[in-house]
Amino acid sequence: MIKKRYEIGNCREGFGIMNHYTVGMAGHIDHGKTTLTKVLTNIDTDRLKEEKERNISIELGYAPLKLSDEMEVSLIDVPGHERFIRQMIAGVAGIDLVMLVVASDEGIMPQTREHIDILRLLGVEQGIIVVTKIDRVDDEMRELVELDIREAVEGTFLEESLLFFVDSLSCKGIDELREGIKNGLVGRPTRDASGAFRLPIDQVFTVHGQGTVVRGTVYEGNVNEGDVLELLPQRISVRARQLQVHHQSRKRGRAGQRVAVNVGGVSKDEIKRGDVLVASGHYETTETIDVALSTVADLEFSLKQRGAIKLHIGTAEVYGKIVFFDRNELAEGNETIVCQLRLDEPIVTRRGDRFIIRRPTPMETVGGGTVIDPHGTKYRFGKETVHMLEQKKNATPAERLDQILLEKKVMQIKEASKELNIAEDELLEITHKNEHVYQLPGGELTSKRVIRSLRESLQTELDRYHATFSLREGIKKAEIVQSYIQTYPKKIVDWLLEEGVKQQWFNIRGPYVALPSHTPHPPQQWQKRVERVLHELKNEGLQVTALQNHLTGQQIPQTIHEELIHYFHQQEMLFQLDDKLSIHEVPFKEAVWKLKQETNELFALNEAKVATGLSRKYLVPFLEKLDKLGLTIRQESERKWRVAAVEDWLDRKS
Repeated sequence: MIKKRYEIGNCREGFGIMNHYTVGMAGHIDHGKTTLTKVLTNIDTDRLKEEKERNISIELGYAPLKLSDEMEVSLIDVPGHERFIRQMIAGVAGIDLVMLVVASDEGIMPQTREHIDILRLLGVEQGIIVVTKIDRVDDEMRELVELDIREAVEGTFLEESLLFFVDSLSCKGIDELREGIKNGLVGRPTRDASGAFRLPIDQVFTVHGQGTVVRGTVYEGNVNEGDVLELLPQRISVRARQLQVHHQSRKRGRAGQRVAVNVGGVSKDEIKRGDVLVASGHYETTETIDVALSTVADLEFSLKQRGAIKLHIGTAEVYGKIVFFDRNELAEGNETIVCQLRLDEPIVTRRGDRFIIRRPTPMETVGGGTVIDPHGTKYRFGKETVHMLEQKKNATPAERLDQILLEKKVMQIKEASKELNIAEDELLEITHKNEHVYQLPGGELTSKRVIRSLRESLQTELDRYHATFSLREGIKKAEIVQSYIQTYPKKIVDWLLEEGVKQQWFNIRGPYVALPSHTPHPPQQWQKRVERVLHELKNEGLQVTALQNHLTGQQIPQTIHEELIHYFHQQEMLFQLDDKLSIHEVPFKEAVWKLKQETNELFALNEAKVATGLSRKYLVPFLEKLDKLGLTIRQESERKWRVAAVEDWLDRKS
């Protein structure tokens, strides 16, 4: 006998691709959802004592639904009672297909209508309608119920949905319903398993001898037995010790599957429904989210600016307040606006996640929609903010990447992947196609517009600096870095300076940064007087008078004396002996050459005095200058020539 091949790693069963789907059931209380689930799956999802006693569903019920060898389906039985609307929202968030269940003997009820609204607001696009308990009514009543249903779903995603008549006790229509569910799922795209793992938790319990177990539907990514994960918002590191999919042990769970994870490193009391199990380091929590909100058509009560709301997102339920930017009150139904939710507790979400907003009191579903930006900040009230949020809502991933990089300047690939809610592979593909994005040598991403802005800003500053301080070499590199890291990350400033030299945007001479076109020079209006000062000093030879006297004598303004002196020394037009005396480069070089010719490798002070003809007042600082230039080395009462250094220096000065 040939055994059926089953490979967890690549999600294949036999030789066909195994697709994973979640099907939810919604509808009014006591319309037969749990009984229908049992008929379809042979599993009673009412497991609590109170559920058995009261004959109503309180918690979400889950069961595997076998339709074909290519489909793995999780069926969710959602509580229908108004008091359990929270569980209902948690159950239908993330489903691929919904069955709207309506009892033939009651028809459309208030809870049915609210469930239809919630399904629409959560972005559910595929559904079928199931009319139960048909053995209780005659053909005429069936027709009336069908008309009632068609009227209720008119204008919704269920308007063109197939309608099935079934009876769970006699099993009438069950086979046709199975085929209808299967046909509704065929060709449906499955959840993205390429992103980082995320599982919103809807059940927490303990198993004797095993410890803590959490359960939920995997929103995205994969999880493997043994993976190190993170529990958010608590930021607790845990390990996936064992995995199960509908009570069957697996080595891997993937997006779209109903997965139970035996987590090590955390107790049951530390976890609650609404927490999220994620791939370590790939997700962050937030308390401020920008959203696009669509309101229900029949909004009964108005919602004031900064009014209290209850947010349902994933499996979480969090209180907070709503902030409008174009109104002080939300009174009209059936419209879509951009606004912000400021929450009392942190949540885990990404751009594109669906949510529902309800009013805490009086209790009412206000609307729902999608997350535009999971990390919103405070904005001003007005049209500009609304326009910005609208642009953010409609932007493509490439456009959003451009915008984020313009704001943050430099980002790690993993960080950008989090912000954009896309896989790293997809991000790199966008990066390679986007002419505005540049990848730094270390792998970080930046915008070419950021680079251009920084480059142009620095070039403008250098140009202005050279015009004001024409005598200086440039701005010290350390000062540039310190100035620009207030606005730009240090990494990109350092990179720009390095790249700028290669591209000939800048010159770096020692510690100074300058434009390539810049050569230090005296201000044009004082150029001739400066030349006369140098001529006077050249004629004085070695025994010079104070440099300050020459500058004053030529009536050069006192305000530029210090700059000019620094320029003379920096450019080695003059060689400074002490605070007052500086020798012109020509007589200084001639004196060095003459001294080298008339002394041996070692020479004493008296020999230098004879060779140069200098008095002690000038001779001592002259010889100390040779030491500073690295031409000689003092050895007790003598000095030793550094022959190679002297030859190189004399050649350079020729």
